[in-house]
Amino acid sequence: MKLAFLGPAGTFGEEAALRYAPGASLVPCPSHSAVARAVEAAEADAGMLAIENSINGSVAETLDVFIHQTRLRIQAELLLPIELFLVARPGTRAEDVRLISSHSQPLGQCREFLARCFPDAQLEAALSTSAAVEAAIHREHSAAIGTRRAAEIFGADVLESHIQDVATNVTRFVVVGEGAVPPTGRDRTSIAFTFADDRPGSLAGVLAEFAKVGINCSKIESRPTRATLGEYVFLVDFDAHANSAEGSAVLDAIRPLCAEVKVFGSYPRA
Repeated sequence: MKLAFLGPAGTFGEEAALRYAPGASLVPCPSHSAVARAVEAAEADAGMLAIENSINGSVAETLDVFIHQTRLRIQAELLLPIELFLVARPGTRAEDVRLISSHSQPLGQCREFLARCFPDAQLEAALSTSAAVEAAIHREHSAAIGTRRAAEIFGADVLESHIQDVATNVTRFVVVGEGAVPPTGRDRTSIAFTFADDRPGSLAGVLAEFAKVGINCSKIESRPTRATLGEYVFLVDFDAHANSAEGSAVLDAIRPLCAEVKVFGSYPRA
């Protein structure tokens, strides 16, 4: 099995991929969009995407991949505990750090630590935690937020350990691929939908259909349509398989109420 992930080696995407499929051949990609493209191009059998963090919320890039870029389906989900480390080139002292880089998600997950310990440091977004660590070891007065494995790979020193703002920091990853997964009896379905007109009660009408058949909506949010300011795509995770009696019934009920309904996939709950 070839499994694509946000690379290079040493990222949380790699750790999630190794946990999901320990014997897989891993395919590093420079972005979540590139992970999806690798699967679509048959360069990988499946892809691992970070979709949500318990501190920093949803990963916007991944949501936009599902909304706008791919027809791949979610096959599974995985919950990964996240521990973050401040690392730098050997010999660097914490008091000398002027620039701190990482992927945007870890920067958000360490917001309180950074404000408390490095209030004057410049923050820089990188393509991945590993890319940030690799860059930091070549720059003076620079540090990166990443994994302990990345520090070991690139020969960086750990300046501070477990710097995430909440100890119980968890990222939810999803595995994407071609085709649908059959029901297991304990499934989750992720969908997106839009409305043709902005009318009072439109969203309430859709959500009421879930209540009618006794389905719990575990997550509700929105993203811009990218077409017009003030127009949104609504995203819902609900606790049922799309092919179950209840799931099929609710999807049939909401389709006439929406301009478009897109099913990202039904998959076993982690």
